[in-house]
Amino acid sequence: MKSRFIVATAVGLLVSGAASAAEIKVLASGATKEIINEILPAFEKDSGHKVAITFTGTANIKKRIAAEETYDLVIVGAPVIDAFAQQGKIASGTRTDLMKSGVGVAVRAGASKPDVGSSEALKKTLLAAKSIGYSSGPSGDHVVNLVERMGIADQVKSKMKQVPSGSRISTMIESGEVEIGFQQISELIHEKEIDYLGPLPSELQKITVFSAGLSTGAKEPEAAKALVKALTAPNAATVIKAHGMEPG
Repeated sequence: MKSRFIVATAVGLLVSGAASAAEIKVLASGATKEIINEILPAFEKDSGHKVAITFTGTANIKKRIAAEETYDLVIVGAPVIDAFAQQGKIASGTRTDLMKSGVGVAVRAGASKPDVGSSEALKKTLLAAKSIGYSSGPSGDHVVNLVERMGIADQVKSKMKQVPSGSRISTMIESGEVEIGFQQISELIHEKEIDYLGPLPSELQKITVFSAGLSTGAKEPEAAKALVKALTAPNAATVIKAHGMEPG
């Protein structure tokens, strides 16, 4: 009888665990890809949940949410999460800041490395560059505003090229389509065939906070909350820093 009780209890626990396991649908900014992908295996193993995640650019995320696509969790720049909350797409009060990143600069591997260490040096580099690449996300918006602030928009406008949403500027740098490119640091430092020059000068830098928000249409809200907890756990900070960001 005792052995039967033990077996029955074990089976009950397995059934209970299976019943509580969930598939979490996540839509996330590509800037967070390496970080989240490194954290996910341990989370899935420990929780029993599975994560189905789509990484893409901010513009695409806005389009998908506007098209009423259903996700449990959305991870993108904090201002976008706030906008989604105002639109009723993200549950009020669920924004959680996960990580933050500055804008970096890169050129093709082996190419001459221009000076981007100061405001004046960067201005000269942009004026001298034959082509300039920027993203369709927060870093790209900042670069467009930056050339306006520098007073060189008219001189460089014709040679600025935007990478499609969801793609990395490294693809344009590698192909030679652009001579110099700007994107979140986390999207530059691990890419092959490009040389990362460093972050924008501090006086020109723009820090983007990437946040998670629980969808108002979430089918697995509790599992999604558990994932957010894993992404903000103390051991996640080491992973975040290793990929060029800082904890949120």
